[in-house]
Amino acid sequence: MPTRNGMLFTRKGIITISKIKNGIDDFSPLDEMGRAYVDQVYSKAYVRRLFVSGKYLGKQIASIHNLAFYLELVKTVRSHLLKK
Repeated sequence: MPTRNGMLFTRKGIITISKIKNGIDDFSPLDEMGRAYVDQVYSKAYVRRLFVSGKYLGKQIASIHNLAFYLELVKTVRSHLLKK
């Protein structure tokens, strides 16, 4: 689950949302390839602002994102294992 600094796990690597440079102007989705609702609805700038201001909603959004990412990762691993 997310830590105090807002770690988001993506296919491109780990994003520490509270430490994104120029994060105020980054209105791109949390994860372009993410399938969760929060990935497409909330921007990096919005979630960064929630973390910086200490709002709990930022942690909730990060948790939902990370759980969806892990679920997709496990599904991918499972399908590769079943093919062998």
